[in-house]
Amino acid sequence: MGLTIKPSDLKYKYPKLVTTRHDPKFQGRNDPADFNRDDLYDILPMFEAVMDELGRDDERTLHLLEDLLNTNMPRFITSRGEVFDFLKGSVEQLLGEK
Repeated sequence: MGLTIKPSDLKYKYPKLVTTRHDPKFQGRNDPADFNRDDLYDILPMFEAVMDELGRDDERTLHLLEDLLNTNMPRFITSRGEVFDFLKGSVEQLLGEK
């Protein structure tokens, strides 16, 4: 991944699950593993992947991703692949890129 997001770049603060810190993280678009929306160590690689895919590196897009994750994304979306598709598709629609 090209983009690196630091916790200080984020609009919101997220808990860190230290017990899963070293577990494999987002593996790509078809990743079936569960996504933990309450774990900074899951959130950062997801946001980095979505922003890389969109070719964006701006604060506006990052904060839009956070708002989507925290207020708009339905709870039935649970796998990392589904989260990626939801976030990417939503940002594209909201920014008029597709």
